[in-house]
Amino acid sequence: MLAVQRDDDVAAFEALFRKYVQQVAGFARSMVGSNARAEELAQEAFVRVYRTRRRYEPRARFATWLYRIVTNLCVSEVRRAEHRLNVSPRGGRADDPPPDPGDLADPDGRSGEDDLLARERMDTIRRALSGLPAQQRAALWLARVEGFSYEEVAHTLGCSVSAVKSLIHRATVTLRDRMAAYD
Repeated sequence: MLAVQRDDDVAAFEALFRKYVQQVAGFARSMVGSNARAEELAQEAFVRVYRTRRRYEPRARFATWLYRIVTNLCVSEVRRAEHRLNVSPRGGRADDPPPDPGDLADPDGRSGEDDLLARERMDTIRRALSGLPAQQRAALWLARVEGFSYEEVAHTLGCSVSAVKSLIHRATVTLRDRMAAYD
């Protein structure tokens, strides 16, 4: 990032993009529930990274700064009334294409019934996650999936470490309670 900032190094920016775009899109997908919109938000995040490259200060990891940008974009998206109105019952947006049956095939060769139960369980988990408040979902994802420390999550979300601990605890308890109903 320092090369991008100092020298407008396009190759360095492309390397950052290749390194982080899939992770950022996955995070955005967990926040907004739409593959297409998640990809748009990931691209918008990198546009903002490039536009604001002069303001980057290497006090924390680049990923922390990047995820702060992505989190802000995702929280804004989730708050939009249009998003709330277009969410479909299967967890994605109403305009998302149906899943490709080939993507649902299990390479371990489970039975059709096992596949169905696994898909239902995943749908339940997605619904439970999408029902969490955006800050709780972001804190949980950053800490548990991306492996950020609580300090990095706090910096990314613009809150204190104790607030992060509270967000993650509340998210975990809520998910556990929601999932217990399905066991």
